[in-house]
Amino acid sequence: MELESLRIYKISMEFGEKVWDIVHEWNYLAVDTVGRQLIRSSDSIAANISEGFGRYHNKEIKHFCYVSRGSLFESKTWITKAYNRKLITFALYNELSQNLKDLGIKLNNYINSLGKNLPDQVKEDEVPYSLSNDEFLKIYNDL
Repeated sequence: MELESLRIYKISMEFGEKVWDIVHEWNYLAVDTVGRQLIRSSDSIAANISEGFGRYHNKEIKHFCYVSRGSLFESKTWITKAYNRKLITFALYNELSQNLKDLGIKLNNYINSLGKNLPDQVKEDEVPYSLSNDEFLKIYNDL
């Protein structure tokens, strides 16, 4: 499976781009205070999903998903601050909040599916680690 085919990743990437487009229109003070934090936390949702995706063990993958979920909640805080400071409308606040709520549900579902779909540890076949001279020479000659 490719990272780009993971739905939760696609949705979180789209959310980050939506936030970028919104903040890009703000004045310098708004961008420098709330905007940068909102962009970073929103981008961190997808970034941590992808970092976890690159890991092998369930515990590591889940860890990065939990960090992603933390960034999701941080984004909610910055969206609330943006609304309170009159940087976004109530309609946009509701839309972004609903996007985060839906994303959070999907992220939790992804986390819950991890134990069912991925191995929790490396499994090796039973292979002898020491060979006799004859066994070694046979393998060497077959190469």
